[in-house]
Amino acid sequence: MSTPRPVAIRVTDLKKSYGALTVLDDVSLEVREGEVTAIIGPSGAGKSTLLRSINLLEEPDSGEIEVLGSVVRAADRIGPKSLNELRRKVGMVFQSFNLFPHLTVLRNVTLAQELVLGRDKKQADDRARELLKRVGLEDKADQYPSRCSGGQQQRIAIARALALDPRAMLFDEPTSALDPELANEVLLVMRKLADEGMTMVVVTHEMRFAREVSETVVVMADGRIIEQGKPSQVFTEPTHERTRKFLSVVLDR
Repeated sequence: MSTPRPVAIRVTDLKKSYGALTVLDDVSLEVREGEVTAIIGPSGAGKSTLLRSINLLEEPDSGEIEVLGSVVRAADRIGPKSLNELRRKVGMVFQSFNLFPHLTVLRNVTLAQELVLGRDKKQADDRARELLKRVGLEDKADQYPSRCSGGQQQRIAIARALALDPRAMLFDEPTSALDPELANEVLLVMRKLADEGMTMVVVTHEMRFAREVSETVVVMADGRIIEQGKPSQVFTEPTHERTRKFLSVVLDR
């Protein structure tokens, strides 16, 4: 029997409310190193809030987050040093690409390397070109984002996140703004990352990706995790009625 891989991301008893609206209600989750976890569920389930809480773009009201040895407790004051230490370890890709329109593709990927990692221009340029090649866009280095398709811009955003050498990656519905053909370009890059052993947490409406690429599928509804397990179990024999209803809708489209 193989030894389980170490836990890379651990969320414990996370709560988050906006006024009277509870968005996360005692959510706990573990993601092991090198594994892909897909988070699915209806709109308003709290999926994106959970993802954004992992790297503290949202500050939880209570609970604890551990990312690759960095522990943050909501009850404590979160200082800049703890925040930067945690965010250095985990990259994030959003629904919108958030590229700087006035900078070239290459500069979009080099800027944070110089500011955050202290790399000189040549080191940052070399790393950026390597990553643009990895996502199939080495020929776009001197273009501006507006000259690139949506799928290309999202792949640039992935390259930019990887440029900081994260040990885990968070994806918040990275294909939701793309048509199917362009979405497939992005999903192929994500599949390659998974094959290379990158720890990934992916909020997605791409059921095929969740089913074929992830080791664990987490189903959320009403701010809670209602079910989780291997894709073969969740998709074929879901135990929760809410999961069955959700899958019956999304899989019949």
